[in-house]
Amino acid sequence: MEEQLNLTQEWDKTFPQSPSVNHRKVTFHNRYGITLAGDLYTPKNAAQKLPAIAVCGPFGAVKEQSSGLYAQTMAERGFLTLAFDPSFTGESGGMPRYVASPDINTEDFQAAVDFLSAQDNVDPEQIGIIGICGWGGMALNAAAIDTRIKATVTATMYDMTRVNAKGYFDAEDSEQARQEKRKALNAQRTLDYKNGTYVRAGGVVDPLPEDAPFFVKDYYDYYKTKRGYHVRSLNSNDGWNVTSSLSFLNMPILQYSQEIRSAVLMIHGEKAHSCYFSKDAFQKLTGDNKELLIIPGAVHTDLYDRKDIIPFDKMESFFRQYLR
Repeated sequence: MEEQLNLTQEWDKTFPQSPSVNHRKVTFHNRYGITLAGDLYTPKNAAQKLPAIAVCGPFGAVKEQSSGLYAQTMAERGFLTLAFDPSFTGESGGMPRYVASPDINTEDFQAAVDFLSAQDNVDPEQIGIIGICGWGGMALNAAAIDTRIKATVTATMYDMTRVNAKGYFDAEDSEQARQEKRKALNAQRTLDYKNGTYVRAGGVVDPLPEDAPFFVKDYYDYYKTKRGYHVRSLNSNDGWNVTSSLSFLNMPILQYSQEIRSAVLMIHGEKAHSCYFSKDAFQKLTGDNKELLIIPGAVHTDLYDRKDIIPFDKMESFFRQYLR
């Protein structure tokens, strides 16, 4: 039985509503018993079964931000799309709040495929997914295990397990650094249990330090301004349960990404701080249905919501080719 969620019914997205797309709130459940909240976008006047796409990300964001923009835009182009909040986040269920799991969050994508497969106006043989930022890694992880996913797009992907184990730019890639991180996180677990609450960290630093690196300034400019701010976004507010990092540190994703047989399009900005994640992940992929597209001059958050930069034409042609 699905838990009852409190879903906001008014339009509270960071982007305007499209007049050519029908929108409604939906719920579905994953196999951990967590009820997920989503926005379903359907092209108006669609008469036949449609190819479908599930969209999620970035990490710490909600469906009212970039994943919803991607979903609505692809619906304008003739796809039935689902933007959803992952477990423990936004309007989705799951306790405690503000945690993440490489296993559960990969399952969230598979649960979205379950839901889409059961819709009367969806062709279950034509389902793809889009993962943005940290959820790009989850999307690839789902594609490596779920043969129902016929095509996957990642946008400005980074591997959350790698960044937790090795740090940004692999700057903490040593056994000693990882051991110190383990000790600190487990000491925090002890304190959290004694205090009866989880210490939250992450999100976007505020106020912004004068010597902050460029990618931190990029995040700040997006999440702390009207451009990307949303009241339910953890990146706009206080961040995640800090000890969630333990599971990401110890359980790498993309272990079998070289065995993905379905199509993959990886999109990344030339100036995005995590571009090396996409390049390294792409090198593991095999087959002639894989493509890496680098957008000249684009920074990380340009691929969150810059419709003048996000290559929607390319994404449409990619899904048209492989969702058939």
